[in-house]
Amino acid sequence: MAKILIVDDDALNRDMLKTRLEAAGYGVAEAGNGEEGVKAAQALAPDLIIMDVMMPKVDGRLACRILKTNPKTKDIPVVMLTARSQHMEELRGWESGADEYLVKPCDHQQLLALIAKFLDKAPKDAS
Repeated sequence: MAKILIVDDDALNRDMLKTRLEAAGYGVAEAGNGEEGVKAAQALAPDLIIMDVMMPKVDGRLACRILKTNPKTKDIPVVMLTARSQHMEELRGWESGADEYLVKPCDHQQLLALIAKFLDKAPKDAS
């Protein structure tokens, strides 16, 4: 079962995503801010990370940059979610190393299709 890490400071957003992802057959872990998200990603080595941009302590862009420069986590796909849709915000998301960028509220079928695309590309583990 593929593991997905949700990093968002809004518990309601995390719960909603977790419910939908588990219903789609994914294992889900959660973190409440970017700092926790970086630690969780390093400890759990998830197959994919869904990360909010605007969070306390460490925002999503910085957390993504940290993950993408760490040899242990650099290949984990990161999907950034944000309430901001301005072009400059999207550019900043790409510059941080994000693999994809979606504006909230996102279409969940689109998100599931995107996750499937990334996980199909991911190397399969031997377990």
